[in-house]
Amino acid sequence: MSTLKRVKKLFLDNYDMPEERLQPETTIESIGLDSLDKIDFLFALEKEFDIKIPERDVTLTSIQDVISVIDRLQSEQHGRSNHEDR
Repeated sequence: MSTLKRVKKLFLDNYDMPEERLQPETTIESIGLDSLDKIDFLFALEKEFDIKIPERDVTLTSIQDVISVIDRLQSEQHGRSNHEDR
């Protein structure tokens, strides 16, 4: 399953929103997550993708940013990524 599909599934499983809102260009702010939701979502991403997201030096403004960071961290931390079928 592609990184985008997995990220969308996490959003849909945890937050009440239509799937159509979750496009690569969708901003995290426009989804309406509060600061606690954002932290919970980062933990869910770490668990789902078996990665450690650093507290600094990571900007997650859009869904595409999330995908890019996940793919980069998977490559760095595990030598793999899912970007090829995004």
